Amino acid sequence: MSGRIIADRYELSTLIGQGGMGQVWTGYDQRLDRRVAVKLLRPDRVAGAEAEELRRRFVRECRVTAQVDHPGLVTVHDAGTEGDELYLVMQFVDGADLGDHLAEHTPYPWEWAVSVAAQLCAVLSAVHAVPIVHRDLKPRNIMVRQDGTISVLDLGVASVMDSDTTRLTHTGSPIGSPAYMAPEQAMGGAVGPYTDLYALGIVLYELLSGTVPFDGATVLGVLHRHLYEAPLPLGRLRTGLPDGLEPLVMRLLAKEPQDRPGSAQEVYQALTPLLPARGVPRGTPLDPARPFLRPHAPWPDHPLAPAPRPGRPPAAPGGGEGADVATAVDDVKRLLGEGRITQAVDILGAILPTAARQHGEHSAVVRTLRKQYAATLLDDGQYRRALPELRRLADEYAAEAGTADPRSLQFRYEAAQCLEQLGEPGAALAEYRALLPYFENQYVSTDRDLPLEVRRRIGHLLLALGDRPAAQDTLLRLLHDAEQRYGPAHPLPAEVRRTLHWLGLV
Repeated sequence: MSGRIIADRYELSTLIGQGGMGQVWTGYDQRLDRRVAVKLLRPDRVAGAEAEELRRRFVRECRVTAQVDHPGLVTVHDAGTEGDELYLVMQFVDGADLGDHLAEHTPYPWEWAVSVAAQLCAVLSAVHAVPIVHRDLKPRNIMVRQDGTISVLDLGVASVMDSDTTRLTHTGSPIGSPAYMAPEQAMGGAVGPYTDLYALGIVLYELLSGTVPFDGATVLGVLHRHLYEAPLPLGRLRTGLPDGLEPLVMRLLAKEPQDRPGSAQEVYQALTPLLPARGVPRGTPLDPARPFLRPHAPWPDHPLAPAPRPGRPPAAPGGGEGADVATAVDDVKRLLGEGRITQAVDILGAILPTAARQHGEHSAVVRTLRKQYAATLLDDGQYRRALPELRRLADEYAAEAGTADPRSLQFRYEAAQCLEQLGEPGAALAEYRALLPYFENQYVSTDRDLPLEVRRRIGHLLLALGDRPAAQDTLLRLLHDAEQRYGPAHPLPAEVRRTLHWLGLV
């Protein structure tokens, strides 16, 4: 189904999830050239004769949930129907779902667990104020972003499926996730904010112990345990938890809603003394404690660190070891011709490892692909990702043909532009100054315009660094040479005169 277009706009790319009710795909918004996540639901598999009513309720519910404005909720971009399916187009989240995050960090630090729970409380408090009940809170519906913040998925979807007419599928299974289902939800009773708080307790219990409190071989067996069994005390599964944490989890897991905390805000207040105090985070991605250690701080912590790649890169056309590199290149050319740069970048990034295995890391094919990848990243404004690619290409050409090789110099020049765009004026200035003698040497470069452009950039970087005397000297000399080459009416000398006038020198 890869390549299928939904609503004449959203192109499906990679299947990342599948269940009884539908599928989740990465995709591209062709109109705005951005990554999105697309959920496809099959109401006929859930509601049978009630499918048409479910479609209407789905669209209506999506309109309501789209009005909830909170940074911890994944943004809903679009929703509607496509043939027999319902589609939901959401913001693409770069991170890991909480289930994978837990699996990769066992035992899960209790500070992280508390931080995740507190962020979830903030989201649930905003959602319950609408009022909306999530109904399907679980690790697979919770994303940990690269900066440690939490995003909740699928708000409103479960509420559509969990109506009187759709509570059971045609096989008799309940809609939802049994391991995280509150007793009242399992019995088909009224749900409310207290239902989400029970699910929050299950999630917190799982993070702290590594397992859900109630599991079993059958759905009915799991639901029976929710209704009648007490969870095993956390202290028997893990030591070293702070005082007050286990009692809070046990309150969240109370069988009767009235015995649970009164609101998500109340749970947050109970968690507050356990949250990390402000300090210096470890600087690693996917750290849920970071938003409390360093609130509202920019990410990444180190500006020049390459931006983390998406956790699940899109598959190249054809996929796998046998992916057709030539087909991928043709697709890239087509996408670039259509202005869909973001999608072209992803295809190039995905096909590079396959091309390296097929043709060799240092083959001409791979180098051509890497050059196209770097150029496309640059065109897409992804300067942080383009920078290491450009530096690598520059170093390779310099090693093969010397530091004055025109190809190496061009890649260094583009890398300097990346540094300039990334707000590193000192590093960019040093690189431009190192390049200028090569560009002024007619035996190395035949482009007579490029040295003047580099000098213009040097002058403006000197201004950015506060060195006005050096900027004045550079720009005055540039003005003289630019007027000699282009004449006084040309845009370049005109711009330099305006800058000098601003400095009060002309």
